[in-house]
Order: sequence, then C-alpha cells, then structure tokens
Amino acid sequence: MTSTLIRNAAAIVTGQRGATSRTAGPDIRIRGNLIDAIGRLTPEPGERVVDATDCVVYPAWINTHHHLFQSLLKGDAHGLDLPLTAWLAATPYRFRAAFDEGMFRTAVRVGLLELALSGCGTVADHNYLYYPGMPFDSSAILFDEAERMGLRMVLCRGGATKVRQLESELPQALRPETLDAFLGDVQRLTARYHDTSPNAMRRVVMAPTTPPYSMAPAELVECARTARSLGIRLHSHLSETVSYQDTTHSMHGMSPVRFVAEHEWLGSDVWFAHLVKLDAEEIALLGSTGTGIAHCPQSNGRLGSGIAPIMALQAAGVPISIGVDGAASNEAADMISEVHAAWLMQRAAAGERSLPTYRGGQGEDDRTAVSADDVVSWGTSGGAKVLGLDAIGTLEPGMSADIALYALEDPRYFGLHDVAVGPVASGGRPMLKGLWVNGRQVVDSDALNNVDVMELRAQARQAVRKLMTL
Repeated sequence: MTSTLIRNAAAIVTGQRGATSRTAGPDIRIRGNLIDAIGRLTPEPGERVVDATDCVVYPAWINTHHHLFQSLLKGDAHGLDLPLTAWLAATPYRFRAAFDEGMFRTAVRVGLLELALSGCGTVADHNYLYYPGMPFDSSAILFDEAERMGLRMVLCRGGATKVRQLESELPQALRPETLDAFLGDVQRLTARYHDTSPNAMRRVVMAPTTPPYSMAPAELVECARTARSLGIRLHSHLSETVSYQDTTHSMHGMSPVRFVAEHEWLGSDVWFAHLVKLDAEEIALLGSTGTGIAHCPQSNGRLGSGIAPIMALQAAGVPISIGVDGAASNEAADMISEVHAAWLMQRAAAGERSLPTYRGGQGEDDRTAVSADDVVSWGTSGGAKVLGLDAIGTLEPGMSADIALYALEDPRYFGLHDVAVGPVASGGRPMLKGLWVNGRQVVDSDALNNVDVMELRAQARQAVRKLMTL
C-alpha cells in the first residue's frame, strides 16, 4: 500500500475544538486513503516525502451550502447592490434560462476549481436548476465534474412545485415541477449515486429550495418522509431575511422555524442555510432537535441580510458549519475568504451587543467572541457532522486523509506569531502546496490535476460575454 509522509509542518490544526484543536506533529503519514499516524515520524523505504517546512496543515474544508451554477454571475451590475428578493429577480432568475449544458458545466468547473484552490475537499451543492422538459441532467454534471477533480460531492437536489410572483412571467426554465416528478428524480439520484459509507465521495440530499415559498405544507411533509425512508438527509434555505419572518407569519401565523417544525423538517438529519433572523424560541427549537446550520457570512453581508447569531446557536446545541453560498451573492466562492469573514463578523457582532456599564451593560466582554480555532472546527468537523460524513473533518489516525497543506509565502503572512491562525485570521489566499481528498493528492503546488486553467478562463469569459448580451 502506497504511503506519503507530510513532514516537518510548522503547525497542524486538527479541526477539533478545545484542547485538541492543535497537535504537536510535525509529521502526518497517509497510507492508502487514511491518516496512518501523526507525530515525529521517520520516512519509510520507498515512501514519498512532502516537505512541509514552514507550512500549516488543516483538514480539507467542508463547504455545506453552494450554488455552483452562479460561478458565472459574479459582479452583475443589475443586482450588485440589491437585497435578497430584488437580487433574486435581477441576477439568478434573470440568467437562469440562459444556462445550457455547456455553460452549466463551465460554471461548475469554475466553482469547483475556486473551492479546491482554497483547500476545500467536500462540496454540498444546493442545485435548483431543474424544470420540466430540461434537456440536460445537471445532477450528472455535478457528480461528473467533482469526480474529474477528485472532490467529494454532496448533491442537495433542489426544486419547487410552486413559484414566487417574481418568477411568474419568466420562461420555461423557471417553471415548477410536479411533486411526483421531483420525488421521482430524488429517488433516481439516490439509487444511482448515494453512498452511505462514512467517507463517501457521493451523497444525495432532499432539498426543496425554500420551505415557505417552494412547496405546499403537505408536500414538505411528504418530502421529509420520503427522505427518511430513503435514508438521506434534508436541506434548504431558511430565515435569511426579515421577509422570511413576515411571509411565514402572514401565511401560517408562526415563525419560520416553528413552521418547519410543524412539517417534520427539524432533526439531526436536517440543516438549513443562513438562519440569520431568529427569535429565542426558534434558537431553542433548533438546538433541542440537533438541527444544523450552514453559516454563509459573506452572502448574508453582501445582501444586507444581517449576521447569523452563531454563538447563541452553538450554545443551544446547534451543529455549526460553513457554506460559501453562490458566487453571485458574494462575488467569490472560496472557503478561505468565507472563514475569514465568519471570524471577523462574529467578533464584530459580539462587540455590537456590548453596552457600557453606565447603561447597565457589562462593558467589553470577550467571553462570547469566537476564536480562529472555533472557525476552523465549523468549516471542518462541523461540516462533517451536518453532512453525516463521520470519517472526515478532523486530522486523526484512522480518519480519511482529507488534508490541506498551506505555504504562507505571501507578505500578508509575514510576521505571524502563531502561523496556525494565518489562513483564517490573515485572510487572502495562501498558496496551496497540497490538497489530498480520500488519500489522493488533487492539488500540487497550487495546480489542480486535470484542469487547464487558461482554457477554463477563456470559456468563462466567453460565457460571461454571452450572458451580458441578455
């Protein structure tokens, strides 16, 4: 069995929380697809040795919420400064009908490349590009492109049986499916792609696009029951803005989290993207049921939605993970910029909550402020937990070898006292010396196997020129 020794790392961050968040290292041995040992190790005869001097080792990031097709919709002037609902009409819905098979594949390839070069090994894509009579299989393209790049793909099969008013005059590509067609395709995809193993390279998730808008209440119940009968997880958007609160209250007389609770959409097999606007009862409900969150700080900031109450959710027992969301709502889609934003925004939110003592507050309070190591755990072991991939997310012997090796060569990392925090605290994009997924090296010295970056850039530019004529 082949082995690789990553040797002499400056720091190894495990992805765990607390006292075990770091390990002395400085070496990691990969044997087959697993981490065989961590410590001060001696090279074995014939073993490949990777020099990690002055480098930092993290678990490969786990991105729990994405819309890869939006990788060609960055910086659209029509939607750049708009809030969520107006932005939906201005950008993703406006362009959706233009995506044919070739353009969709290019977008997926761009997004996966961007993620991989940030050290991301697992991508949960909430794909909602489905409609009646669709001439290509967007699900198959997602799995094909992820396999081509050597990344794990969790397909969150989105879709809708209802449309919002803002979609009503738009073309066939925005028409809803029937419930039977939606569920039938989920069953097809599960039979073809879903792997139940703890280090699966392919998973399928039941993921109607947005509960208050996309389906009738009874249909949501049927989706939940079908998912559980198939042994797959459930995912969707929820409570991203105050509009979610207003709409759900006006339609159903209750909060969004209470609404999904009434329709069997809470539990340890469920996670929601965003959860920005929550009241105390909703936080308690999410925590008591073990329902998870894909925290998307950059998109929430870019759209003016707010900052999710992550520390309160964590205290309540909610599993926390990180999602980059679609590139059309944050103009980037990489895990380094996302975790950097998560760290800054949660610390800023803690400061915003502080009150001076003369107004009855506690003054400056650092007890609720998040640490860089906390954020790493959200983006690694937290992601593994919400996806149910128990063999990834931490650096420990016996775990799958999903490893990111960063060389902190950019001047922004010069002068760091604790180099382990560099990728999170300093931001930017550190040079990725290596990325291993399931023991296979898929990035070597900032280059991804099987991807011609110059050709892909030309394809992306051509696609954007075409889109800008619409």
